[in-house]
Amino acid sequence: MKIVGLTGGIGSGKSKALTFFKSKGIPCYQADLAGHKVLNQNPEVKAKVQAYFGSEIYTETGLDRKALGKKVFNNQEALEFLNGIVHPAVRLDFQNFVQQQQAPFIVSEVAILFENQGKKKYDKIILLTAPENVRIQRVVARDGISETEVRQRMQKQWPDAQKIPLADYVIDNTDWKTTENELERIYKELLR
Repeated sequence: MKIVGLTGGIGSGKSKALTFFKSKGIPCYQADLAGHKVLNQNPEVKAKVQAYFGSEIYTETGLDRKALGKKVFNNQEALEFLNGIVHPAVRLDFQNFVQQQQAPFIVSEVAILFENQGKKKYDKIILLTAPENVRIQRVVARDGISETEVRQRMQKQWPDAQKIPLADYVIDNTDWKTTENELERIYKELLR
């Protein structure tokens, strides 16, 4: 079974592309959602996060992601600590997911695939790109955050120009119909 990585910068359309593969019956894994699940449900991870960031980082409904974001986005040490406990737990969750699948391939959506030296873990990698201004507009509309906040998040990710040579497939996701046609072509190729 092939493992296909689906990546791209914030606002590039990864989640929408993932729905394409889901509609084809392909098992799909979302690393960001898995990270949220681990942060809220894994007792060991929760204990470490509370010890480092304070018990108030969790409310009765779970992790206060906005408060955590404020603590890590401009603090490299805190971000590295968080990644150091979340990423191994997500990797284990992904391995369990893969073992449960029976399909010609699976797709794993990972925002910072290249940044985390993840290229070796995938048989093929699909990179979605889009002009920066388009991505910013999408994220502002989707998340209700400021352009400045989007730009801060973008700074944590490699630019497309750095990722393009490392990807097996590159899709400019400016127009969804064109993207969908490219995804269909890649889907058929991956089935072979």
